[in-house]
Amino acid sequence: MLTGVHVVFLGGDARQLEIIRKMTELDATVTIVGFDQLQNPLQGAYRSDLKNELLEKADALIMPAVGTDDEGAISAIFASSELKLTDEHIAVLPKHCKIYTGMAKPYLRKLSLKHKIDLVELFDRDDVAIYNSIPTAEGALMMAIQNTDITIHGSKSMVLGMGRTGLTMARTLQALGAKVKVGVRREEHFARATEHCFEPFYIKDLSSHVSDIDLLFNTIPTMIVTAQIIANIPNRAVIIDLASSPGGTDFRFADKRGIKALLAPGLPGIVAPKTAGRIMADCLSQLILADTRERGNRV
Repeated sequence: MLTGVHVVFLGGDARQLEIIRKMTELDATVTIVGFDQLQNPLQGAYRSDLKNELLEKADALIMPAVGTDDEGAISAIFASSELKLTDEHIAVLPKHCKIYTGMAKPYLRKLSLKHKIDLVELFDRDDVAIYNSIPTAEGALMMAIQNTDITIHGSKSMVLGMGRTGLTMARTLQALGAKVKVGVRREEHFARATEHCFEPFYIKDLSSHVSDIDLLFNTIPTMIVTAQIIANIPNRAVIIDLASSPGGTDFRFADKRGIKALLAPGLPGIVAPKTAGRIMADCLSQLILADTRERGNRV
């Protein structure tokens, strides 16, 4: 239980609602900022404005999936006005307080480092990323079905990267009867792809493997689907880039060639916000509980 622990939420989307519910179930004191447009009240949570007096009493500060933008603005779809996190806000946080977010941009990282406040990025954790790969793959399939006139079954599909998202994406495509090629960089990934009965190849040879594909799913967050690669892709193909913005595809050249290329980061929060919220809620509750116990032992 989190009795006596003050958890402050700053903005967010539908995923945050699941996390708030979890925190109140665990008896935390929950204050929410940026939820004044929410129609249904959240039982057990107190609404507030963003003010120093609130942050001075926080034991945990929970930010949206992307903490802030490069100027400190906080995404808050339920807020009636803009929220912005400033240097002064971080300065008044208690030193034991931790900031939790999905991923942080340099603005939030710099402020946290300056004021010696621990920053926890959930999307860096293997467990969260693996769980999130499931709604990511489902969302990518939805986009593929909406933007093609063929079935996934029998399609020639390619997945670039065999990390946490890439493996789930490739397995999902294979389960639906697609012929799956997987682009890898490491020998152990080549071996694992072979063990899964995919058709593996090394990324350095990408240009020679794209001439007959129907679907390309990229999970690598660097420019990998370049103009030179796109020049070899058939016009019927659809590219779905699952990497973090700005993705790893030359979208300008794809458009010039008439190839449909879609950037699709953050799919869990779009296609399955309740599931994505529960994933984050379970992880956060464990982390905050462990931190509370450790702080209690020190005292």
